[in-house]
Amino acid sequence: MKRQLRVTKADGTSEAYLHTKVIGTINNALSAVGQADMAVAEDLAEVVTFYLYKRSGKRKVTSSEIFSMVKAVLAATDREDAAVALSEHAYERRLKRTRTEVLAIDVQDYTDVEILFQTTPLPRARWDKARIVQDLTEKSGLSRLTARAVAAMVEEQIFKMGVSTIPSSLIKQLVLGETATTLRAERELQTV
Repeated sequence: MKRQLRVTKADGTSEAYLHTKVIGTINNALSAVGQADMAVAEDLAEVVTFYLYKRSGKRKVTSSEIFSMVKAVLAATDREDAAVALSEHAYERRLKRTRTEVLAIDVQDYTDVEILFQTTPLPRARWDKARIVQDLTEKSGLSRLTARAVAAMVEEQIFKMGVSTIPSSLIKQLVLGETATTLRAERELQTV
């Protein structure tokens, strides 16, 4: 039996390689250019996964190596436009992550809004979804996989808002809501 391949993420953490994430990434890239095709995505993901497991003795790979392989497979199969769309999407995500700041403020009601407009600067931190994952795994005991899914959904909501600063209390509410939704879905899947 083959040993599970490990992926080193950009934040330095490590997780098991998931073939399904590669399928999703490829299909999202194809969708971005109006060519969504799950069968093609699965075939191309098989190429990436096969290559990763056949490399001589390596059991670790970085997420950026996987990203480069996906782009190369898309380009090599005459889907350069999907490779470009994938690159643009990744660039936009990095840009949003660097431009989004978390304000250390607990907004509870309308009167707290005035704090946001103070002339004194509020403590700020750069957006980091890994902190959500860490909090959910360490403080709440969620699995890393579930915590990463919650963090990704919260990040998506924040980026859709189009804000450059966000109160930490809003992040907490988003995390609680997405965690409840995810746990409910997991429970329903177990009863099916």
